[in-house]
Amino acid sequence: MYDQFDDHAPGTLTWLQAWYATQCDGDWEHGAGISIGTLDNPGWTVRIDLADTEASGRILDHIEIHRSEHDWVNLWVVDDRFEIACGPLNLGEALHEFRLWIEGPPQLAT
Repeated sequence: MYDQFDDHAPGTLTWLQAWYATQCDGDWEHGAGISIGTLDNPGWTVRIDLADTEASGRILDHIEIHRSEHDWVNLWVVDDRFEIACGPLNLGEALHEFRLWIEGPPQLAT
């Protein structure tokens, strides 16, 4: 399955599963992980622990994309966690943005 945003790459969910599996080292997964939940406005919330991963210490200032009442994405990093809040049909887009951030050049924490 290919990514709807990049037809030469594996699908976002396939990529996320592989990223998660790569982090699992017998220790990380016991105190860290990925949580996906729903919001009542409606929408999605995602928390991805970055501690003890190659992305630990990277920063991302709050990014807010608001197209309409149900078409929106918020992304940020706080306390070594990548946070997502997004509209009901934006989960794939938001996870794709996480993927681009992970695969992008490293950022120095300030």
